[in-house]
Amino acid sequence: ATEGKEESPAAENKPSWGSPEKAGDRSSTLYSAGQFFFEYLVVVSLKKTPDGRYEPKISYQFPKRENLLKGQKEEEERLLKAIPLFCFPDGNNWAPVTEFPSETFSFVLTNVDGSRKIGYCRRLLPAGRGTRLPEVFCIISCLGCFGLFSKILDEVEKRRQISMAVIYPFMQGLRESPFPAPGKTVTIKSFIPESGTELIELTRPVDAHLEHVEFQALLQRLSPQLILHIFASAVLERRLIFLAEELSVLSQCIHAVAALLYPFTWAHTYIPVVPDCLLDTVCCPTPFMVGIQMRHLERVLDQPMEEALLVDLCEGKILQAVGDEEEILPTKLQNEVLMSLNRHQSNNNMQTSEQVNALVSEAFVQFFVRTVGHYAAHIKWGRNGRGAFQERAFCKALTSKTNRRFVKKFVKTNMFSLFIEEAEKSRIPQEGKW
Repeated sequence: ATEGKEESPAAENKPSWGSPEKAGDRSSTLYSAGQFFFEYLVVVSLKKTPDGRYEPKISYQFPKRENLLKGQKEEEERLLKAIPLFCFPDGNNWAPVTEFPSETFSFVLTNVDGSRKIGYCRRLLPAGRGTRLPEVFCIISCLGCFGLFSKILDEVEKRRQISMAVIYPFMQGLRESPFPAPGKTVTIKSFIPESGTELIELTRPVDAHLEHVEFQALLQRLSPQLILHIFASAVLERRLIFLAEELSVLSQCIHAVAALLYPFTWAHTYIPVVPDCLLDTVCCPTPFMVGIQMRHLERVLDQPMEEALLVDLCEGKILQAVGDEEEILPTKLQNEVLMSLNRHQSNNNMQTSEQVNALVSEAFVQFFVRTVGHYAAHIKWGRNGRGAFQERAFCKALTSKTNRRFVKKFVKTNMFSLFIEEAEKSRIPQEGKW
């Protein structure tokens, strides 16, 4: 579990690369250029157990790590034990099939020390005849850049249809290339039998804080009004459960909801796709943001759950709410964000996904600017260079009553406290935050 956070009742039998995750713990290492693209590529296959069910197991790992120190070896073993669970979160009831649409999704694991790893997955049916079982290609990296890794997985899938042997030199070439800086491109040379040498260009988005996000996924499934209700629940750190059948929909939409909170970060349990053996996470009394496959809806509703917001991403509706979601945000600001989202919806087809990302993010950043953007003026600096945040004066400075009512609740959240703690350490305003 994550840094002493309270765990759900089933915590004892969880892998200690615990699934409860600190979303968007964007340490500088997460986005730093020049480091390895990835740590591992693993293939997770389904192996038949004596009782006739299928169990996910790692069948291929690149690179194989030699000469690890004892601590590193233990960490690697924990990581490799957790991966299959998240590559096949939908349980053991599989059967060989002749057709299977490939899907892309991601999961995040947080180690005991708070360091994060992201698993980028492509689940596909290997080439062949007759019935076969799907397998998952999973790239483990500490870099958050969904678009870039989706493109890498496209290349992996293309090579998989030829032969596993063609994947290895491509991944080796990628491993030897430095991760590009925002807005920059890295070119990988790759030889494919029959087609010769290919040059693959991988470009990183200019705006690094949006490179793990696809807001379009959210706008396609939920009305702007519902997105605001979800944002209101997330901003007060409540319990949020998202339901969809496809893993790709769950992981995309949950990453998008977490990103609406920028420049703040969700600091509680965060599992974009909950493996079925960890479903009792929803009994947690602490805040969480989780994605659950629709087939488990009955099981979820049967759990002794505290108040939570249940969002159906298939039908685009809220199944269960606390009831006050419309009153949490100041009405005037709520309407401004709504107008902005409606505008993007009406000309959605004319915009690239990067433009949509920038415009949606800007609408929510403006909401925070209008409510808490004056925080820096209420940090009192001591001679020792340490700051002390003046909460009462900060709240009183707001002339609008409705804004003040909202801010008085927001200042009590974990995400605001963590943000202010960072601000108190440094006189230089948080670069690029607003």
